[in-house]
Amino acid sequence: MMQFTEPPVLPPPLQNGLGLYLNLTMTNPTRHPWPGYPHPTTTTTSDTNSMEQLLIHCATAIDGNDATLAQQILWVLNNIAPPDGDSTQRLTSAFLRALISRASRLNILSSSSSSLAVTTTHRFPILDLASFIDLTPWHRFGFSASNAAILDAVQTYPVVHVLDLSVTRCMQMPTLIDAFASRAEGPPYLKLTILEPLLDAPPTIELSYEELGLRLVSFARSRNVAMEFRVVPSSPSDGFVSLIEHMQQQQRLQSESEALVVNCQMMMHYVAEGEGHSSSLSSLRSDFLKSMRRLEPTLVTLVDEDADFTSDGLIGRLRAAFNYLWIPYDAVDTFLPRGSERRRWYEAEIGWRVENVVAQEGVGRVERLESRGRWAQRMRAAGFKAVGFGEEAVAEVRGLLEEHAAGWGLKKEEEDHLVLTWKGHNVVFATVWVPS
Repeated sequence: MMQFTEPPVLPPPLQNGLGLYLNLTMTNPTRHPWPGYPHPTTTTTSDTNSMEQLLIHCATAIDGNDATLAQQILWVLNNIAPPDGDSTQRLTSAFLRALISRASRLNILSSSSSSLAVTTTHRFPILDLASFIDLTPWHRFGFSASNAAILDAVQTYPVVHVLDLSVTRCMQMPTLIDAFASRAEGPPYLKLTILEPLLDAPPTIELSYEELGLRLVSFARSRNVAMEFRVVPSSPSDGFVSLIEHMQQQQRLQSESEALVVNCQMMMHYVAEGEGHSSSLSSLRSDFLKSMRRLEPTLVTLVDEDADFTSDGLIGRLRAAFNYLWIPYDAVDTFLPRGSERRRWYEAEIGWRVENVVAQEGVGRVERLESRGRWAQRMRAAGFKAVGFGEEAVAEVRGLLEEHAAGWGLKKEEEDHLVLTWKGHNVVFATVWVPS
């Protein structure tokens, strides 16, 4: 059995499941944590390390089928990590729920305990989603950088076809349409093809894709931009095969005066990466990028979160997620008040991601982030070269960040890749590629 360096006094064994000791709805825990662990009101850096270690010990116990030890550690975690505490406590609480979910799936805890770990995300009206995304530069950073690069690359083309691979349901497009409307050469004829991912990842909207398309076409018309809109249902689990087939058919009809832009906004990490999958899925990401290269795009923008959740082992994924997803919990304190409805929506989405990383396996585990460096390797191997961002794009992004809290920053990495930071830590990267 696993031992701590300095074994604390154990709580009483849990004979009847979590029901006696684990109350995840408790907002003001009164039981005292084990000696040496943080009080439930504040956390320090050492407390954060203690919480991470407890989560790791708990995950090890769960995967080792040690129900007694797992329940004892869950009891401690519940006492020191209230779901309405500081950012570290709320982060730990999300991991606690995810571990309960994993233990329930593995039949280490009773099935009744799994209901305590359910994370319910919000389904947005379209305008609410737009204002929700505007709260933080997490997505706006990629929108702004990509739009600037797109406008620069297609300024002489009369027809522009944008393939939008985005998790935000076209929230980038109104700003791009506005920019096209004011183009000095006059607006292009815009073809917009969007992916309807067969995926339940948040954010989700109440509007159907058909209704969304009608609204976008109407908006473009109001800006004197002629526009076509197509939706292609496709699944990341097979590398978006149906999307590639559709684009290959469109390529045969493409004229020399048409620019094809592939706009990847935090969607690529949902394509199966390889770990935990059969050999037939081991190179789906690389295969998709090579298929995209054969479409001869004018430009490819690739924006995603700069972390690595691809470890096949639970402990590696848990460490990576804990040391990355603290950022949204920390940042939310600067723009949403405690107890607000939108804050609950915001943190529910993070909780969904934590649960997916920790509790799910196989095709159900879709949160498989890769680092900027690894994506750059994949792009070069697929036949692309980086072109970087112009000074105008950098200036626009800097201007955007001035609208948000002082903790957000921007830095340029090799090949002129742009990286959004929070308190100096990498958050999201934006890159631009052309066929080599």
